[in-house]
Amino acid sequence: MPKPSRPMPCQPGETMPTYLEPSWEAGRDLVRRGIPGEVVMLNLLRLRPVADYAATPELAPGRPISGAEAFERYVAHTRPHLEASGGSLLFLAEGGPLLIGPQTERWDRVMLVRQRSVQDFIAFAGDPAYLAGLGHRTAAVADSRLLPLVESPLPA
Repeated sequence: MPKPSRPMPCQPGETMPTYLEPSWEAGRDLVRRGIPGEVVMLNLLRLRPVADYAATPELAPGRPISGAEAFERYVAHTRPHLEASGGSLLFLAEGGPLLIGPQTERWDRVMLVRQRSVQDFIAFAGDPAYLAGLGHRTAAVADSRLLPLVESPLPA
């Protein structure tokens, strides 16, 4: 089950759920897709104004930092483990409000991560050395989406 965080307003009187981790069912469905070869993960990230290290106080810096700063710490921690697993960070960008979509929705960072296979992605995501720094992501991110992508041939 996704771990909800603070809801985001969508319509007056309504809230939209937030997502920080994949559900067990989503992981199962990813494996069941039987994706052969490489997978690219599209990450959409909404950052907290101030990082929240309540879940991992041992990683907290000596002073309050922004979600953006905490996310930079997460990326710095993660890249060596990602690369050691055969993956790579393809693209990291600053986002903002959508051009097409709800005007109240925004994604602060967009990231594309390539992994050799779904199995390698799962092994990477369960690596204790990687998990040791995951608290920086938890502190940084208020909401996220993760979409596994498989390259398609371009039409002729």
